Amino acid sequence: MSGLGQLREQREAAAVQRRREQEFLRRSRIFNARLRTIGIDKDALDVQVKERKIQEAIEKARHEKFANDMKRNDRLMCLLEEQQKREIKDMNKALKEFQKNQTPETRREFDLNDPQALKKDRPARVSDTDPRCTISGMQKFAGEDLNYEQRMKFQKEQIREWSLQQQKDWKTALADQKLADDLYDKYRVEIDRKIMELQRQEEESRRAVCTATKGFNRIQADELAYKKELDKSQTLRDNMDEITFLLRGDFLSENPAQALSPLGDRVLVDRWKGMSPEQLMAIRHYQKEQVQENLRMKEQEQRRDAEWDRQRVQAARAQILLEREQQRQHRERRRDLDFMNAELSQEQRAKNISLKEEAYSNVPTAQYYAQFNTTTR
Repeated sequence: MSGLGQLREQREAAAVQRRREQEFLRRSRIFNARLRTIGIDKDALDVQVKERKIQEAIEKARHEKFANDMKRNDRLMCLLEEQQKREIKDMNKALKEFQKNQTPETRREFDLNDPQALKKDRPARVSDTDPRCTISGMQKFAGEDLNYEQRMKFQKEQIREWSLQQQKDWKTALADQKLADDLYDKYRVEIDRKIMELQRQEEESRRAVCTATKGFNRIQADELAYKKELDKSQTLRDNMDEITFLLRGDFLSENPAQALSPLGDRVLVDRWKGMSPEQLMAIRHYQKEQVQENLRMKEQEQRRDAEWDRQRVQAARAQILLEREQQRQHRERRRDLDFMNAELSQEQRAKNISLKEEAYSNVPTAQYYAQFNTTTR
């Protein structure tokens, strides 16, 4: 019994000693002036910093993905807009060529552009009681009444109030849009640079196509001129051969005296083989005049064709100069826009840096006060 009592006393003494050591450690933690005043929980702060870094990495990846999607969509949009502009330009050019080759009277819509249309047409409505103003005629609509001036005055006042309200809403929307545009401008710089590169490549390809087209048109013009010269020479040879054949043929070279009648000064129709030398000379003279007239008309046609070719070349040269001027203006506007985008991007970057610094400077202070209040309780 004495051994059991002694063992129990030793266990109780060990338990008391253990409780004293725990109480000593607890008092050392509680009465530590540094920990009690600052109240820092380093493990919790490390966990918060780690979580914040993970969250920032996730946000950064999401923004980068969104930026890549925006770049791809903008590139596709620019390419589609360029293609649409080229198609519209080609259609307008074809329409102008078609309209150029038509006279006003032969056009399908001449009745719409007829300068005498107002003189030929009757008024749509003579009065409000005009019997021609039926429902199906669509000549009298709601609002065409005697109170037009008072109604228009009231509508103008109402439109003015709506305009003021729209201006107020527009200012609010502009403020929101400006904030979104400031965040969006920094992504436009790189996109604009790539667009300029694509435009430069397209201009080079267009220049090469224009050079090839000029060469092809020049070759076609030379071939056409050579073909016209051949046709002219062949026609002249054919005419000369025909004249020679007529002059030296059997029909014209036969004796005209056999057609004279022995009964009197008259001609036998069934024996008449030709005309007198005077008549032949008159015919030859008239034929020579016809040949000269044909040559003169052909020379006029050649001069007219040459003038058309010169005007077409001048028009093509003027079009090329106009395109170059437009390209130069476009490059200047694009350079000004890039400079403005760069300035806006720098301002937005400085603003973002100041906002981040302010956020980082405010968050630890709030955590410190929260941690201090928890410790003091």
